[in-house]
Amino acid sequence: MKIGKLDVADVLYNFVNDQVVPGTEVSADDFWASLEAIVSDLGPRNEALLARRDELQNQIDQWHRDQSGAHDPTAYADFLREIGYLDYQTEPTEIVTSNVDPEITSIAGPQLVVPLDNARYALNAANARWGSLYDALYGTDAIDQGDGCRPTKRYNPIRGQRVVAWGRDFLDRHFSLDKASHSWSTKYVVRDGDLVVEAGDGTLSTLLRPERLVGYTGDPESPDSIMLAKNGLRCELLIGEGHFIGRSDPAGIFDIRLESAVSTIMDCEDSVSAVDADDKVTVYSNWLGLMKGDLVETFQKGGETVRRELEADLAYKNPDGEDIIFRGRTLMLVRNVGPHLKTDAVLLDGEEIPETMLDAMVTTLAAKHDLLGKGAYTNSAAGSVYIVKPKMHGPEEVALNCELFGRVEQALGLEPNTMKIGIMDEERRTSLGLKAAITAARERLVFINTGFLDRTGDEIHTSMEAGPMLPKGEMKGASWLKAYEDSNVDTGLECGLRGQAQIGKGMWAIPDQMSEMLATKIAHPLAGASCAWVPSPTAATLHATHYFMLSVDDRQDDLINRPRRRVADMIAIPTLDRDLTPEFIQRELENNTQGILGYVVRWVGQGVGCSTVPNVEDVGLMEDLATLRISSQHCANWLHHGIITAEQVRTTMERMATVVDQQNSGDQMYEPMSADFDNSQSFQAALALVLEGRDQPNGYTEAILRRHRRAVKATFAS
Repeated sequence: MKIGKLDVADVLYNFVNDQVVPGTEVSADDFWASLEAIVSDLGPRNEALLARRDELQNQIDQWHRDQSGAHDPTAYADFLREIGYLDYQTEPTEIVTSNVDPEITSIAGPQLVVPLDNARYALNAANARWGSLYDALYGTDAIDQGDGCRPTKRYNPIRGQRVVAWGRDFLDRHFSLDKASHSWSTKYVVRDGDLVVEAGDGTLSTLLRPERLVGYTGDPESPDSIMLAKNGLRCELLIGEGHFIGRSDPAGIFDIRLESAVSTIMDCEDSVSAVDADDKVTVYSNWLGLMKGDLVETFQKGGETVRRELEADLAYKNPDGEDIIFRGRTLMLVRNVGPHLKTDAVLLDGEEIPETMLDAMVTTLAAKHDLLGKGAYTNSAAGSVYIVKPKMHGPEEVALNCELFGRVEQALGLEPNTMKIGIMDEERRTSLGLKAAITAARERLVFINTGFLDRTGDEIHTSMEAGPMLPKGEMKGASWLKAYEDSNVDTGLECGLRGQAQIGKGMWAIPDQMSEMLATKIAHPLAGASCAWVPSPTAATLHATHYFMLSVDDRQDDLINRPRRRVADMIAIPTLDRDLTPEFIQRELENNTQGILGYVVRWVGQGVGCSTVPNVEDVGLMEDLATLRISSQHCANWLHHGIITAEQVRTTMERMATVVDQQNSGDQMYEPMSADFDNSQSFQAALALVLEGRDQPNGYTEAILRRHRRAVKATFAS
């Protein structure tokens, strides 16, 4: 469709005009005219900032070549300041963001990230505000499998008893009674505004902290449920006949539900495979359905048709018997794509436009249904639209994005600063200039989050000429990472994010290892993070137990005045410090290429942007574009420095492709790579990610992936 200077794909044009625009008080003509004006004005400036990235990278490459392998952190820092790469702001700054929901400002807890091109996953995530602790324990390795506790096809009562005991211990830890243990309870009642618990011997107990009772349903002398709270998170005891795990419980508690995913990032970026207008409409349509509250997905499970839709709010009585409502859904943010991507869904004067500008316009217009109260449910009670912005390099790009948001607000008839920004602190230039980036967004900022994988991918690419890098598994032990993670928290606290915005940490990437997650992910709230990413609703429920254990607000109070990390620590390059055996090098290459192939074959071949990929030891690892970036850049770095050869890369990939084909043999939709390596778009994409990785801007993978995915889709179309 020709609209002014724009050419818009029919499917996108019809979707926006027929489904998004109605009810928003914005006309279709004004929408497209505003998009044209925004892209015309801001597109060239976006291009200039991308060119600035390349200019800086070329200067850094040459500096490392001139050093002949030496690396003086002080001289390096001086050089980065001189060329304008390092933007170190000394003046104080503090955010002044207003109209922000409590899920952002004051409730610390898990945060889900979910691909927005999958309606079922998006609905599951939106409904993950409340999660069954019993299900999360029974169905994962959080409960050990010894002593007859193995999960079986039929219900294992021994395992069930272990789950109930775990739950009772949880209640004793966080909702202690004054005289007895929850393990001895036979009855729960609400009497005179207090929780009264009767033990088997007739002992009556109340909560040591009575204020932790926040509500109940049913008859107070025989309640159907009881709501408790600690550290801003709620815990619901469900009483009666329901869940089989607790059916024989003496007190009738058949399940314990925890407030789990307090917020969710609905992702248009790293976890989706969206390469054209059709794909973008799928993503946008799901977001629109979430904002209007009418998204529904049906699917077959266990021979039955299951209908998935958004959960309603929970109606309760407070301890005094007055009506109270608890939110039934997570607070939803949306992650737009980064500034480096373009889309052919809309052309301006025949040229592709910045995809992030289209994302900003469409996702915000869709969210206006929520702002106007026209949806079935409310997402933001504060009247804001929360947009997470990835892949920004430094404060200038943050400032341009804030200007973009201002233009979108004007175009769509929104109050200034309705659109809030979450800054992904995942590129080194942003890390080194985070305070300046926060200053640029101080009226909109609601979120800063570290991303180890992208940050490592950017580190490898930025420092490509400094030398070969450490093995990938050793990157987390490199000194720069701790400095980067600490600096993110410290900068956020210094800039007033405490009690005003989220300070986040990255993903738990091993979905099947919940026991290890329970043992280790407490490190994120201990580090001062008010949210941390999890890969599933089940993981959100288990990770929520960490926020019952620890008050993030108190922890941030402990950290707020600690000494700041030095810039020199953050630019310590993780170059290889020893010789490696040929056997070790080959194993490292196999591990990397296994992950690359296992992910790319689904991205390119099936359009799946996030998946659990078995590694060489058959341990399932969650893979997305961030994990792909680090794996491909690591191989490209070793190839560039002669640790491995191009022929070695190809022969190893051919061998590992056969392994990946075998691992996917049960998938009827799967197209094997090993049948014809030369004509397999998936294999050729994986190979190009390594062989061409040195030349990809900032080490990003999308250009290669999109090229090959479009070729696959063209084959389908023909």
